[in-house]
Amino acid sequence: MTAPLRDATVAGIPPGVVPDVALQPDQSEIERLRRAGRLRLSLAALGPAFVASVAYVDPGNFATNISAGAKYGYLLLWVILAANLMAMLIQNLSAKIGIATGRNLPELCREYFPRRVSAGLWVQAELVVMATDLAEFVGAAIALNLIFGVPQLAAGLITAVVSLGILALQRRGYRRFELAIVFLLGIILLGFLYDALKIGFDGGDAAAGLVPSFDGSGSVLLATAILGATVMPHAIYLHSALTQDRIKPRDDEERRMLLRFQRADVTIAMGIAGLVNMSMLVIAASLFFGSSLPGLDTIEGAHSGFDTLVGPEAAFAFAFALLASGLASSSVGTYAGQVVMQGFIGRQIPLFARRLLTMTPALIVLAIGVSPTQALVISQVVLSFGIPFALVPLVLLTRRADIMGALVNRGTTTVVAALVAALVIGLNAFLVGQLIFG
Repeated sequence: MTAPLRDATVAGIPPGVVPDVALQPDQSEIERLRRAGRLRLSLAALGPAFVASVAYVDPGNFATNISAGAKYGYLLLWVILAANLMAMLIQNLSAKIGIATGRNLPELCREYFPRRVSAGLWVQAELVVMATDLAEFVGAAIALNLIFGVPQLAAGLITAVVSLGILALQRRGYRRFELAIVFLLGIILLGFLYDALKIGFDGGDAAAGLVPSFDGSGSVLLATAILGATVMPHAIYLHSALTQDRIKPRDDEERRMLLRFQRADVTIAMGIAGLVNMSMLVIAASLFFGSSLPGLDTIEGAHSGFDTLVGPEAAFAFAFALLASGLASSSVGTYAGQVVMQGFIGRQIPLFARRLLTMTPALIVLAIGVSPTQALVISQVVLSFGIPFALVPLVLLTRRADIMGALVNRGTTTVVAALVAALVIGLNAFLVGQLIFG
């Protein structure tokens, strides 16, 4: 878990710059940063949402968005837009709970819910983390195989080592870890921006895809997978931990100030994630929908399709973005797993042991030769079923004034968040009915 900002260097003030700002003990951390300039305060406060947003552009998104675009064209574009708007609301609530209480969501669940409920939430959260790791490892392994020809099982092991290395940056201050994640996020964005400009798309058809509609149970399955890939349960847990002790507010006024910064942080970061996700589907719909090339609804097939229909540069941009996504999201997923265990049951295990535990299902999938894209889509459906178990406690806790104090939800916020939770639960129930009764 990140350490509080105890000194000016960690808070973003280089050594030797306005030392009087950092050393006056009667000031709060925010006052010290404000004296150094608004830019210093902004840089210190912004960043958590960018780390959380990586979960919204992980390899599972590649699989679901490419599959949706190749199979149904622009039909499910509205699902990505709706899921991204939900994500903004949810991540704002998660960031707020950390600022208001100085604790993260799993810790609050352990404190305010019955022991059995908290234990049950922990078990399902661990399953969610494993499903997340499955998507991240498989995605990075596919990318290493496509770019360098590395066998997928070996590529999965390489992913584990690299992701641990990225996560180790956090020991030298959260800012280095955040910058590494932002750098990888930038690679993902540039990769899809390049392909989008290279390929182009029909604006009218894309706009029609913003009108809600389905086309059979297959599209509902993919819509649920898109939702699970976009609104990520482990990101809900993690975001509250990223804000809980980043900067210590002294009073309610400072908490409100931090919340304003976090809202801007979430809007920018989730806006970028939404743009990337929508561009994935738009590119797949424009290039692959109705094409006679085989296997275009898989990641490997999409890579081959880029190479055949556009050129090797577009194929490389796609694969490199996938690799950056897998490495970044794998690191963030491991961090989220630590938050989940420490919060729900008050225990921690070494990062290496946690990485070994959560990556085992992914390595099994890679070893036995299961279709990687199908495994990714199914993992996202599992994640979708995990959303209510994170979202319902979030809504219940943020509506309580005795927990949130001055930052308690407004009535309208609680109603909208409850409707989002109900929509997710209803969509999952409908999917179960489709799968059971056909």
